[in-house]
Amino acid sequence: MDLVKIGMSVLTSCMNVKEGENVLVITDDRKFSIGDALYQAAKALGADAMLVTMTPREVSGQEPPASIAAAMKAADVVLCPMSTSITHTRAKIEAAKAGARIATMPNITEDMFCQGAMTANYDTVLELTHRVTELLTRASTARIEKDGHVLTLDLSGRPGVPSPGVYREKGQAGNLPSGEAYIAPLENGSNGTMVIDGSMVGIGLLNSPLVVQVEDGKLVSIQGEDAEKVSILLKNPQNATLCELGIGTNYAARLIGVILEDEKAYHTVHIAFGTNVGFGGNNQADCHIDGIIRNPTLYLDDVLVLKDGDFQI
Repeated sequence: MDLVKIGMSVLTSCMNVKEGENVLVITDDRKFSIGDALYQAAKALGADAMLVTMTPREVSGQEPPASIAAAMKAADVVLCPMSTSITHTRAKIEAAKAGARIATMPNITEDMFCQGAMTANYDTVLELTHRVTELLTRASTARIEKDGHVLTLDLSGRPGVPSPGVYREKGQAGNLPSGEAYIAPLENGSNGTMVIDGSMVGIGLLNSPLVVQVEDGKLVSIQGEDAEKVSILLKNPQNATLCELGIGTNYAARLIGVILEDEKAYHTVHIAFGTNVGFGGNNQADCHIDGIIRNPTLYLDDVLVLKDGDFQI
């Protein structure tokens, strides 16, 4: 398992790194081996590479230090193998606006770096991701059905966002490994109950389902084993806001208890609570916490997109 060789493949096929480009790798103490492999890979490709290690953030969505945010804005390419996610931070948003190509890799493991979603044919992932993104953009409503629970979301006027794992042009950004299409619902427009039975940020793979109740866009209760581990969601209205609907589009992704890969898997959708200012919403919170729903039925307006987890489009 040569992490540097895998890193070179990722940098060329997904990021289109060229000789002489400024490549910044940001990692933390828990993910240093992957960060170092990407740094060595960038050097081997002739890039002007820099490796920065930071103290792990406490929760996903927490901002990096200001000095790192400034370095991100100055780079051509930014890769972030970290133990928490900075995908939905202002630092990432501003760096993308400045033209950086950015791949965030929250809680990636060496196993994930070498197997599963990372091994997909990303041209195939790209095609399905864009198709689902177009459906999200055109839709005014979404309806998720699962085990007698129904959750409706108002998508009016919000754009779908592709995260295909291919970030070759200025300002393109998303996760790696990737393969999802997602959207920020209107912050006061989600209602109903839903079962989260795959995995959840802060918990991992779920031994038993969590049941969430949402009223006017806000989480009002979360019940089930380990629900106390995500009590931050009930800390304030911003954290409780249902901020995202996502649909997995990577056929090679596995459900392994790490949200970076879990939310990309076929046969799943996910909802998240917290920050969404980076992808079309206006809610700024202390966190961004995703929960995976396995084998749901999903309608976008009148279009049946998933039936018991299987694509119908």
